[in-house]
Amino acid sequence: MRAMPASAQDKKPEFILDTKNFPLIGKVHRYDPALDQLLPQDAKLEVIASGFDWTEGPVWVKDGAYLLFSDIPRNSVMKWEEGKGTSVFLKPSGYSGNTDYGKEPGCNGLTLDSQGQLVSCEHGDRRISVLTKSGGKRTLVDNYQGKRLNSPNDCCYKSNGDLYFTDPPYGLPGNFADPRRELDFCGVYRLAKDGTLTLLTKELSRPNGIAFSHDEKTLYVANSDPARAIWMAYPVKEDGSLGTGKVFYDIAANVGKMPGNPDGMKVDLKGNLFATGPGGVYVFSPAGTLLGRIETGEKTANCAWGNDGSTLYICADMYMCRIQTSTRGQLL
Repeated sequence: MRAMPASAQDKKPEFILDTKNFPLIGKVHRYDPALDQLLPQDAKLEVIASGFDWTEGPVWVKDGAYLLFSDIPRNSVMKWEEGKGTSVFLKPSGYSGNTDYGKEPGCNGLTLDSQGQLVSCEHGDRRISVLTKSGGKRTLVDNYQGKRLNSPNDCCYKSNGDLYFTDPPYGLPGNFADPRRELDFCGVYRLAKDGTLTLLTKELSRPNGIAFSHDEKTLYVANSDPARAIWMAYPVKEDGSLGTGKVFYDIAANVGKMPGNPDGMKVDLKGNLFATGPGGVYVFSPAGTLLGRIETGEKTANCAWGNDGSTLYICADMYMCRIQTSTRGQLL
């Protein structure tokens, strides 16, 4: 999340159509030889679409072979297809009101449920919704113990159908000081299949990106607070609750020196973590060793596996990018 100029929503995006010559940005920094098993030596970061305000929440849709992602300030979900380029998939995406609702009213994190339906973390409407097969939306959750959520940010499903999500106030027009806030904390939650909502932890000041390890024994949560820029690792208990978390990696030293904070992330099938943060996408081994960094040169918000699972799509401010890897992630 970052502030946008007041005129941002008035700008028109410029869509890159099909081409074999996508622009290249950034570079790959290699800190450990193990990165060579995950990213080819000639790996390049391609810009497949640009001109957006703030890209977020990418998700690959296997049934149709296309990418969906949020443009939060424009209150839209965009669709990108190889050979066709980009189009508007859904608008409004996160705020259905008829008054101004700040700089980031749209949806943020996106995922797919077991039926392939789009699940959205909506800023403006302060809920998590599902876009049903019939084309209508249904609210999955919008409150905790009768108090409205802040602005759901990111989410991920456990294989048993439980949905885990984070709830900082970035989507509120006044952010932390917004008078519309009803909860005095930022929570990490579990929404069980039966609709039961459980607060898992409220210890993080700005919980943001969230992802399971491949074996689902660990839940990673990014804390995007510049004063405590970390990724946490929580053991997942048999009943779905969380044990005592530990700091997986502290990146505070890079805050302010590189653009961005800890944000969205994904895990490959070998347990390596690809996490957006200051200066791009950090690549960690399951043990927490920093293997490398994909530098984007921009504030980098999120990433997702696509195509056959070996392509990593990356949201970098106004850009939608991709890089070919030598590993694979789980497709939804």
